[in-house]
Amino acid sequence: MSDPASPFKGKTGLRRVLNAAVYSWAGLAAAFRHEDAFRQEVFLALLLIPLALVLGETGMARALMIGAVLLVLIVELLNSAIEAAVDRISLEHHLLIKRAKDMGSAAVMIALVNVAVVWALVLLN
Repeated sequence: MSDPASPFKGKTGLRRVLNAAVYSWAGLAAAFRHEDAFRQEVFLALLLIPLALVLGETGMARALMIGAVLLVLIVELLNSAIEAAVDRISLEHHLLIKRAKDMGSAAVMIALVNVAVVWALVLLN
């Protein structure tokens, strides 16, 4: 019986870490190149992260503010991955495809609301 695991899973140690870094960088580059929303959120992060370092009065406040912003990028990457996978399967209009894409979009919206709530709570103390 053959092992159904990916042949890429055989790497260990430093080689695995280096491969993971290369694949991660490729994913970030692909998202930046192909996803308008991700680019917009990266530019927002480039504005908000330095602002959080200035406006946050404590390390915890800064961490919360920056973490909320980074969470948006994480959720957008996952949303884009879902959309790419679903589009690879089928471009037809289907209720389940719409549901998957809408749920991914809702997750991004909740992450953005989280940024507003966290920043408001931190800044209004």
